[in-house]
Amino acid sequence: MPDSTDPRTLADCFTPCAVVDREKLEANIGRMNAGLADFEVDLRPHVKTSKSVEIAKRLTAGHSGAITVSTLTEAEHFADAAFTDILYAVGIVPSKLPRVAGLLARGVNLQVVMDSAETARLVAEWGHRNNRRIPALLEINSDDHRAGLDPDDPEIFAAATILHAAEGTIFRGVVTHAGASYDCDSVEAIRRLARQERNAAVAAADAIRTEGIPCDTVSVGSTPTALFATCLDGITEVRAGVYAFFDLFQAGLGCCRPEDIALSVLTSVIGHKQSLNTVLTDAGGLALSKDRGTANQSVDRKYGLVCTADTGEIIENLLVASVNQEHGILSTADGSPLPFDRLPIGSQLRILPNHACMTAAAYDQYAVVDGISPRVVGHWPRCGGWQ
Repeated sequence: MPDSTDPRTLADCFTPCAVVDREKLEANIGRMNAGLADFEVDLRPHVKTSKSVEIAKRLTAGHSGAITVSTLTEAEHFADAAFTDILYAVGIVPSKLPRVAGLLARGVNLQVVMDSAETARLVAEWGHRNNRRIPALLEINSDDHRAGLDPDDPEIFAAATILHAAEGTIFRGVVTHAGASYDCDSVEAIRRLARQERNAAVAAADAIRTEGIPCDTVSVGSTPTALFATCLDGITEVRAGVYAFFDLFQAGLGCCRPEDIALSVLTSVIGHKQSLNTVLTDAGGLALSKDRGTANQSVDRKYGLVCTADTGEIIENLLVASVNQEHGILSTADGSPLPFDRLPIGSQLRILPNHACMTAAAYDQYAVVDGISPRVVGHWPRCGGWQ
């Protein structure tokens, strides 16, 4: 919740508190922009990570202004902030179409996604009954990670035909997400998956076009493949989101360094357990999330790395070893004795998260700092909710 005291420094903030380092944020955004500059593609950033209008403005600067969302609440929130080109990148169902229609009536170019001819028929019928034309894309499976039709599945033609011919829909193109990039164990493996992602989307689009159906949008994206793609021929737009913050999981993939992570959680030391060689903080599973993605990587960061509160500098050999709902339990990575005298009760620390999207979801605003300064330069609200 917002601090009633209007804190001027991190020391004034109630904990736990989400902190964004603006310098690191802008450096991360600049890196993605520079990496895609040589390709003839638009960047449609995924705003589900930050859910912040202030951050979305920075993500879209120099691009078309298009964004990707994961909930209709996000779509409405960003439409209120004058974002008018929005892709809702989660499979649509008819019960959500009244809200889609409401956004379309406001002049928002809201596009929905589906991966079956059955859904295409249901959406088209709803649009026809309600005198609406719903912009729609087909999701393509590029890596067997989650949803989507295989690039050579005949159902693609059936679904595209329904969406193109029906009065209740407008067929826009194809979209895919290389979620399996999160399982890669090297940068070269990410590059291979980026080629696979691109090839699958282009193949599906070309096949649709051979049937005489226009396929204007060919959309791909994940942060790892967006960063390491070497060819985007035939692609019209790239979607990525977590690169704005990065996190320890992305660092484990080789997408960034821990020092590049722009999001941290400010926490207070609330107890010492010298017999257990642990320090207790007030940032537990709810404040950090219980994501343990780094457990499957070469370096396990447990529940987060610990940094100094004022400068954000990583404290060597100190991590969040475990969490309860409201408690974070710190210890040393190698089991050596903790420096309790350097971690007094009431002192503050910052925690770098494993999964920025999950961690940020616990908060309704960010305290913003610049670089190593503990001065709070702003408070940026964020959108919440899951619908």
